[in-house]
Amino acid sequence: MTESALESVSLDLQQTRQHIEQHLDQYTLFDDDCPAHLREAIRYSLLSGGKRLRPTLVLMAARACGGSDSLAMPAACAVEMIHTYSLIHDDLPAMDDDQLRRGLPTCHIKFDEATAILAGDALIPLAFEIIAEEYPDAIAARCCRQLARACGASQLVGGQADDLSPADEPRDVERIEQIHRRKTGALFITSVKLGGLVSGATEKQLSDLETFGKNLGLSFQIVDDLLDCQGDWVKMGKLARKDQERGKLTYPELLGVEASRQRAEELIGLAIAALTDFGPPAEPLRSIARFVLERNQ
Repeated sequence: MTESALESVSLDLQQTRQHIEQHLDQYTLFDDDCPAHLREAIRYSLLSGGKRLRPTLVLMAARACGGSDSLAMPAACAVEMIHTYSLIHDDLPAMDDDQLRRGLPTCHIKFDEATAILAGDALIPLAFEIIAEEYPDAIAARCCRQLARACGASQLVGGQADDLSPADEPRDVERIEQIHRRKTGALFITSVKLGGLVSGATEKQLSDLETFGKNLGLSFQIVDDLLDCQGDWVKMGKLARKDQERGKLTYPELLGVEASRQRAEELIGLAIAALTDFGPPAEPLRSIARFVLERNQ
């Protein structure tokens, strides 16, 4: 991707991000029964910036299937809430024990552990409430089932559990791909499938979107691992090289830097190839895939 093309995609993502954040703000005003400190912690974590890549994928997948941003926005916000809950909990002392997220103190540092846990807990039901309220029953049921599977014990949470496993677990590519297919990939797949579901996608389109999301999610994680060992923590908004310090399993450790980059490029190629039948409406998804490969934060 040329520098001008990268800047163009970055600008598009920024504009989409602003639109998403306006809706996230409205969804988290809450009523007077929500304690003020809990509201503050939820909004602090949810509205503190970030790439908003997952909700953007929901919107772009909807466009590829003939839908609109306004139609897909509730599902996009729901995905971002689940993602943010996972980050809040992932940062806790009992998990990754991180002090920075998106360039700011993590939720448990800004507030306290109990409040951070509860803020994450509150975002989970809110995500499902939004989907249930904003879509017809049949579509809402399919979306809720898809999202529930993605963030459950066999996917997101299971991947987190394995990521925290002792260092004597197998240290090979099969193991790391199994972890990241669930911890990271599950929400990428769900993001594009939700965009398809709310837009009336065919089963073939949903299958192609799943292939796209699977390969994009794994490539994203490889790039993340490369940034962790080589990146600028100021740009990333979190401390670099922490995975190495914790002895976590990473792609560069197993494959080396150059082979990891080649694997990421191969996966992006597979992701883009999965969109062949969508034609021009899927170009924003293709651009995001290329952007993921070139990102520096």
